[in-house]
Amino acid sequence: MKGITVLGSTGSIGVSTLDVLARHGDKYRVVALTANRDVEGMLLQCEQFRPEIAVMADANAANRLAKGLSDRDITTEVLSGLRGLEIAASMPAAHIVMAAIVGAAGLLPALAAVRAGKRLLLANKEALVVAGSLFMKEVAAHGAEILPIDSEHNAVFQCLPTGGDGDLVSGGVKRILLTASGGPFLTTPLEQLATVTPAQACAHPNWEMGRKISVDSATMMNKGLEVIEAHWLFHAKAEEIEVVLHPQSIIHSMVEYVDGSVLAQLGNPDMRTPIAHALAWPQRISSGVDSLNLFEVAQLDFEQPDLRRYPCLELAYQAIQAGGTASVVLNAANEVAVDAFLSQRLAFTEIARVVDETLQRLPVQSVEDLDTLLAIDGEGRAIAEQVMQNRVLSSGIG
Repeated sequence: MKGITVLGSTGSIGVSTLDVLARHGDKYRVVALTANRDVEGMLLQCEQFRPEIAVMADANAANRLAKGLSDRDITTEVLSGLRGLEIAASMPAAHIVMAAIVGAAGLLPALAAVRAGKRLLLANKEALVVAGSLFMKEVAAHGAEILPIDSEHNAVFQCLPTGGDGDLVSGGVKRILLTASGGPFLTTPLEQLATVTPAQACAHPNWEMGRKISVDSATMMNKGLEVIEAHWLFHAKAEEIEVVLHPQSIIHSMVEYVDGSVLAQLGNPDMRTPIAHALAWPQRISSGVDSLNLFEVAQLDFEQPDLRRYPCLELAYQAIQAGGTASVVLNAANEVAVDAFLSQRLAFTEIARVVDETLQRLPVQSVEDLDTLLAIDGEGRAIAEQVMQNRVLSSGIG
């Protein structure tokens, strides 16, 4: 029986992971759960799975959780903060670690799992977006194993020879085709985008996701981050990764080979499929996902993304070409801008403009070490906040 740590257990990916694990209690045991501040959600999960460790973001949430567990006679040890996350990610009893903490906050615990040589199920894009080069070097140095959880990267992994080990050329791969739904504003007139609301942006047509990721899907920054992630995961150049709009979200991604073959992975839009695949790989286990009914699907559509509608996608490609710290700044500025949009302090169309201006203000540097990356991340956030405030004042929002 394999021990599992779920980082970010009360989020959408974490909940889906626990759903799959609950179906296979004979194969997996939950040894650690972590969450931000959802004490009630964590209490329910601890009651069901009885982990050895539960981690909350801060001492206040941890104290509330500890009291709730004590009232229920549950002996789970409660920890808090970054140190608690790193302990949960690297504990000997954990054979597999699900990295599902959203944003740059997930980087350090994911690195802790890598340095402990774990099988890391990577649902946190930012680990590779912020620290791709350093992260992959740590994976090689410590014999860790990365299996992608994003539906697109998991699909690519399934379509590549030997799961994507080695370079694409030796495997006969011509290019990777990442599919994208286009989000909720695929057909919205461009002139109306400036006035869309957070509720509209979070109403994804196919997937149930958290608010930040939903906004990233609406701007297609999510896809841009996935392009950067694919660049590191599969040793792919920017020109070897193409984004294809596919509104039905049935084909999760494709791989084209030099002989003209195109392999695609299809399935219903449900994150339990890639989660189950990565948990059991190279075997297969049931996920609880309904079988795909091709007769109901009937039609699959594809088109090129319009960069006037999705300027964030173009910014991500530019960050790959720039190299160094560009993707760190891209991610930091985007998190600041999306947070401002969700709190109704910034217009939807201003997100890309804040990111673009922040990238222009911060010169690209070579990546020296993790401390350098974290310092650049902080500087990017500070500059993005200044840019955002200036744009808010000039636009009259707030």
